[in-house]
Amino acid sequence: MKIEKLAGIDIGSNAVRLLVTNVITEKDEKPSFKKSALVRVPIRLGADSFIKGVISEENKIRMIKAMNAFKLLMEVHGVEKYYACATSAMRDASNGNDVINEIFEQTSVKINIIDGKKEAAIIFSTDLSDVIESDKPYLYVDVGGGSTEFTLFSNGEIVNSKSFKIGTVRLLNYSKDEALKIWEDIEIWIRENTKDLKKVALIGSGGNINKIYKLSGKQLGKPLSLIYMKAHYQFLKQMTYEQRISEMGLNPDRADVIIPATKIYINAMKWSGATKIYVPKIGLADGIVKSLYYNKL
Repeated sequence: MKIEKLAGIDIGSNAVRLLVTNVITEKDEKPSFKKSALVRVPIRLGADSFIKGVISEENKIRMIKAMNAFKLLMEVHGVEKYYACATSAMRDASNGNDVINEIFEQTSVKINIIDGKKEAAIIFSTDLSDVIESDKPYLYVDVGGGSTEFTLFSNGEIVNSKSFKIGTVRLLNYSKDEALKIWEDIEIWIRENTKDLKKVALIGSGGNINKIYKLSGKQLGKPLSLIYMKAHYQFLKQMTYEQRISEMGLNPDRADVIIPATKIYINAMKWSGATKIYVPKIGLADGIVKSLYYNKL
């Protein structure tokens, strides 16, 4: 038996995550990926990037502290290899490259700014075989703080994919007209790409849909229905921000973004004709670890 420790760092628009994983390999067996530790820090870079166009000095300092902490945690865990990805917020900030260069100088943690297509490709390196049936069509929707990736599968193959600048943090700050224009573009893309497909199902990923799924109490692997998603959306909307924290136990940085996230999934289901959404527990950090193991990064 061989045990390897790998780590993925996901620097998103709403939070920053470190995932440490044990990769266990035995002769003639598929590798097993076991989560050893997951640390989530609520640094909302998107609030800087999408409103001011730059990462603030305050959040830059918080990022340096977070990466120093992550570096020490990786050393304590005995991590052999890691890869750090920054997505929409760092990508869109005019000083994004300057910030990651300074972080590297201060912490020696190297951060890679990636585009939406690479982000989707890394997530797909996770195993979706438990969810995808080769003869059925699926629309994969990964909702982040700054962007949402849509990928269409048919007959087990990727048919088309597109990244849109509509994420949870962005939606909180968009004007009504800005949001309307992007909603229209997404609706056209989804309807056009799913019009010839029958019985499309959604696959949802991202912290918000994972939380919704956990709150539903559904048995792992069973999908949520469009009816449930709509009812849950109305339930969330009628509560105050404070009630979502105190009564539902949501983190303060989750209690506001969960509503726009739910709306994205509901609209994607509506426009694709999907009545079910599957929620495998996968994300960018999981994809990073698997991509590292298979030498794809």
